[in-house]
Amino acid sequence: MANYGPLPAHFRAHGKWILAGEHAVLRGCPALVFPIESRFVEIRWSRPEAPANVTLSGPTGEEFSLLFWGLVERALDKLNAHREDLQGELSLDCHVPLGAGLGASAALCVAVGWWFERLGWLKNSEVYEFSRQLENIFHGESSGVDIAVALEGRGLRFLRGGERSPIVLQWRPQWYLSYSGKRGVTSECVQQVKKLWSSDLGRAETLDQQMRSAVEIAERALALPQAEGWPLLQEAVHQANDCFVQWGLTQGELGRHLEWLKQKGAVAVKPTGSGGGGFALSLWDSPPPAIVADRLFPA
Repeated sequence: MANYGPLPAHFRAHGKWILAGEHAVLRGCPALVFPIESRFVEIRWSRPEAPANVTLSGPTGEEFSLLFWGLVERALDKLNAHREDLQGELSLDCHVPLGAGLGASAALCVAVGWWFERLGWLKNSEVYEFSRQLENIFHGESSGVDIAVALEGRGLRFLRGGERSPIVLQWRPQWYLSYSGKRGVTSECVQQVKKLWSSDLGRAETLDQQMRSAVEIAERALALPQAEGWPLLQEAVHQANDCFVQWGLTQGELGRHLEWLKQKGAVAVKPTGSGGGGFALSLWDSPPPAIVADRLFPA
């Protein structure tokens, strides 16, 4: 079990993006995941002796507020605690969009787990698993990859239930994120992939192996000098994207957005997250043209 050290009274839970490993991570494939510096939930806790008072602010604070207390009630039930037992002034400054595949639900679950750790209800070593179980409410089944990066705030090679290690980049790719224009529903995408396992086991296994291969190629690409790693990274993104295509998770607005990115000069594209909508990752061999730059932000 990971131990993150004493969690401070001021904590930032980052959103995330995934280079490769989505969906297959639920079945033992590694995933390569990175925090997004500009998408986060800033969490502050003060006056621990005071009655509980929670404020949610920021660009997505109103959306988070619609989910927060329902999630807290479920968390309290898990510990046989009650709302009147809560203490302290908790503030959440929210900058992660919901339903976009950037780890908003994980950041919210980590905020609750972090609060309960501050109250002394959880050991530090229990925060990760408690938060992961809370995220099951949103996803049906959480691998924990989003929770891990929200807690650690660094690039990780993540393996469900096992080893996770920091990713050290030997070079910095020109990779960007952009919104497809449609929200994705992670639980629905997870179920769609699981249906393939019920209907066509051979194809499902092949796609998981293909995603695993994409992870391995991407790892190798980032560990090599840029000249050697660049073509491998493109191959890895192509392979991962093809998995999403075959899972049926790139249709509609997301598919059109991926095609638009390629038409504008992106050399490789893929969904990041569960697919079905949300954000896309694009690789560029030169700075993106002005016509698309305002829709992109650095990964």
